[in-house]
Amino acid sequence: MYVRDIEESRVFYEGLGLAFVKEKHGNGPVHYSSEHDGMVFELYPNKGEAPLDNTLLGFKIANLTGSLSGMDVDSTYEFDGQTVYVVVDPDGRNIELKEGLSQTA
Repeated sequence: MYVRDIEESRVFYEGLGLAFVKEKHGNGPVHYSSEHDGMVFELYPNKGEAPLDNTLLGFKIANLTGSLSGMDVDSTYEFDGQTVYVVVDPDGRNIELKEGLSQTA
C-alpha cells in the first residue's frame, strides 16, 4: 500500500499490533513489510503525495481496547452481534477494527 509518510503509517499500523521489517529490494525504495496468518502487508512511500485510492482494510485485534487507546474512533456500527470500530489511517483510509484472535479480517 502506498502511503504519504511511511514512518507515520508504520507507527499507526504497529499500534494495531502489526510488526514490520524494513526492506529494500535492488534499486527499489525502502519499505516496510509485515507478515501474519499467511498475509503480507507492505507500506511503500508515495513521495509525499496523498494516495489516490479508497482502500478499506479490516483487522481483528486481540486487545482491541488497548489498541484503541490514543486513537480517534471515527464511527462504530454493530455487525453480527459485535461492535466494529472505524478509525482513519494517516492517509485518510477507513480501517475497521473488531475484537478477535487474529489481526487480519
